[in-house]
Amino acid sequence: MLAAGAASPPVQFNRDIRPILSETCFPCHGFDAGKRKAELRLDTLEGATAIHKGRQAVKGGDLEGSEMWRRISSTDPKSVMPPPEAKRRLKPVEMGLLRQWIESGAVYQRHWAFEPPVRPELPAVKQQGWARNEVDYFILAALESKGLEPAPEAAAQALVRRVTLDLTGLPPTPGEVDAYLADQGPKAYERWVDRLLESPRYGEQMARYWLDVARYGDTHGMHIDNERAIWAYRDWVVGAFNRNLPFDQFTTWQLAGDLLPNPSREQLIASGFNRCNLSTSEGGAIDEEFQVRYAVDRVATTSTTWLGLTMGCAACHDHKFDPISQREFYQMCAIFNNISENAMDGNALLPPPSLALPSPEQDKQSEELAARASQLQKELDQTVAGLAYTDPATLTNAPHQPGLVSTNDPAHDPSLSLAAWEKQQRESGGPSKGPKEIKNLLKKAPAKLEPEERRKLRDYYLGSVYADPQSPVGPLRAQLKSLQEKREALEKEIPATLISRELDKPRPTWVRIRGQYDKHGDPVGPGVPGVLPPLPAGEATNRLALARWLTDPKNPLPARVTVNRFWQQFFGVGIVKTSEDFGARGEWPSHPELLDWLASEFIRSGWDVKQTVRRLVTSGAYRQDSRVRPELRAIDPENRLLARGPRYRLDAEELRDYALCVSGLLNLKMGGRGVRPYQPPGIWEAVGYTTSNTAKYSQDHGDALYRRSLYTFWKRTAPPPSMTTLDAPTREQCWARRERTDTPLQALLMMNDPEYFEAARQLGYRMWHEGGADDASRLAYGFKLATARPPAPRESAVLMQTLAAQRTHYGADADAARKLIAVGEWPVPTDLPPAELAAYAVVGNLLLNLDEVVNKN
Repeated sequence: MLAAGAASPPVQFNRDIRPILSETCFPCHGFDAGKRKAELRLDTLEGATAIHKGRQAVKGGDLEGSEMWRRISSTDPKSVMPPPEAKRRLKPVEMGLLRQWIESGAVYQRHWAFEPPVRPELPAVKQQGWARNEVDYFILAALESKGLEPAPEAAAQALVRRVTLDLTGLPPTPGEVDAYLADQGPKAYERWVDRLLESPRYGEQMARYWLDVARYGDTHGMHIDNERAIWAYRDWVVGAFNRNLPFDQFTTWQLAGDLLPNPSREQLIASGFNRCNLSTSEGGAIDEEFQVRYAVDRVATTSTTWLGLTMGCAACHDHKFDPISQREFYQMCAIFNNISENAMDGNALLPPPSLALPSPEQDKQSEELAARASQLQKELDQTVAGLAYTDPATLTNAPHQPGLVSTNDPAHDPSLSLAAWEKQQRESGGPSKGPKEIKNLLKKAPAKLEPEERRKLRDYYLGSVYADPQSPVGPLRAQLKSLQEKREALEKEIPATLISRELDKPRPTWVRIRGQYDKHGDPVGPGVPGVLPPLPAGEATNRLALARWLTDPKNPLPARVTVNRFWQQFFGVGIVKTSEDFGARGEWPSHPELLDWLASEFIRSGWDVKQTVRRLVTSGAYRQDSRVRPELRAIDPENRLLARGPRYRLDAEELRDYALCVSGLLNLKMGGRGVRPYQPPGIWEAVGYTTSNTAKYSQDHGDALYRRSLYTFWKRTAPPPSMTTLDAPTREQCWARRERTDTPLQALLMMNDPEYFEAARQLGYRMWHEGGADDASRLAYGFKLATARPPAPRESAVLMQTLAAQRTHYGADADAARKLIAVGEWPVPTDLPPAELAAYAVVGNLLLNLDEVVNKN
């Protein structure tokens, strides 16, 4: 919210009036006909100007003739609006805006987000030399309209740290900072940005934000909360950003990759987006209830992710604020209701449908094993066909045959006599294993078997059951068994992932009365909200049609919503602050024309994500110094006008990865099953069922402890505590905007958690081992590792004093020193005394907790 400043612009319905009405009036006088009171509708011009009992709620230009004004300005508790029981009074500034609006004609506007983006001309500005690209014209025009000037460009070290963190999630190394500073040529910064965009770390950083909206997790999320295999989807997202897959394809593959013609392995993996929802197999759960819940979740996720709308509010009734009916909500559900899955997931690692993901080497091994097995089977079949076998049950006066396995009568031994085996199988109901054809033959009376059927039984018996050690069948069978065991072992090693598949026959979908799964209202077919453009004509109305609808340039929302989240990622707050809600209760854009320009350019570029990101981080607005000037604190406390650079605390994953990186512990291996780093004991146990395979936390060891946070195993009912303490979402639902809090618990975590203090110890060791021959150079090296700049004299003095104090303390207490440096599993260096390492470790801990390190800028 901007503070009062220069003369206010003329009142606008969308910017000034709609938010007030949405908050105070629409719950009772809005879109939801079922909850509408006094038959009065204020969200449309027709409703607001209709005559009720001889009066109009809103009469443009006539304040006294407007019933709404009479009610909101009344002091009578029986007639005042909102009524006292609503516990929401209009503020004087809101009353003033409503008065202005009515007096100026009470002009209504269609909600801005539902209007197609119109590509505006670049606004005229006075300081044209400041603008580095198109973004800056819009930012500068808004600043100049308020009598403000932009901040100067940030110092080179601060800027290179800022953009490296934003594009890779990791700080630059001292060598990288020096290389950047040494490049004195024109466009040095742009070259640095291009280098970062080509780093594999870029895809990991971008994927982190996407996985929040995709509600990615490594467990089912409900009840037993077992592990499920979907990490290949996470890795696909990383790769898609690194390859700069156009966003329209990125969208289509995730929502409907399985519905594309001859879908590739990648496209099928991408369709795992739809399978990231919570699922269950709880005893007593009802299939229909959870089938509905899954569809509802997918609609809510899709609408938040691409439309910036809170469509989930219409699951029980017509939306109270936005023009989305309950019927339209369930029409969207009908699109997602046809995914082929069981409502009860069986608590399985791979509830179907799933896709095996063998590596090229595993493919080759599998083919070789299959070819060898086929050849052996052929040899076995030929051997069986040529085997001279006489059933001992047909012989008389020969109770024992030489070489037979059994000392019993072979005529009654199922391993030697076909007749005895047949009798045994018929009496027991048939073999538990074996071909279905053989099972069916054993159900027939022996006298009714045809000669060919008799031959099939004989061949199966000799090939699979017959146990004469002198028979040539035995060795071949043993070799086949060995090959089968190798194939099964290989299959267990081959990873797999959840994917989407469409049912051959669509499930029926109904409006659910009051959102109750078992209260069927009218049946509905697939569709989308009428306030938005229609679905493509002449196509099957399925997820593929929905994806194409979302990426149709005529759809006013997806491009806006997406570029707004990119802006949020790099500037801390979206142009629309409520990035999850572009509806009536969403916040008015700080720069509406800029939002439309970026959205139209995103589409015009072919949905090029890297081009859009590059434009944002090379803008003059992004490159500004982030220090707050006193006049800005008064006029624009939230920095919505961007008269300075962005400044805010790093995200949870960035903080952990930062500590691992500057300490030298970070393991940059990409992809694979989630890892389990340090975690306080008992957290999983507190929520886990004893039968769950995630009932107890089993910490990893070795290099796995130091993988990037992106690859941490994510148990939804007990997410990684170091992440959630620092405001990471649980991923139980789609999350478009993380909160940022500052709590004592966060400080305690970063000072004392084993992974952070172990990193501090190793940072201390790097200072001592790599930083030079004396304390001053070592501390300066550590400071530069942590902050990307050399320390100022005053900062150097503080570091020297701290090191001296800690050296004295631990020099006098050897046990305390040994205990301190023993934290963590990384081997404790032995080439310096424990007291010296402990002193440097404390300095490392101080550096990792500097405000300058914890914050971007």
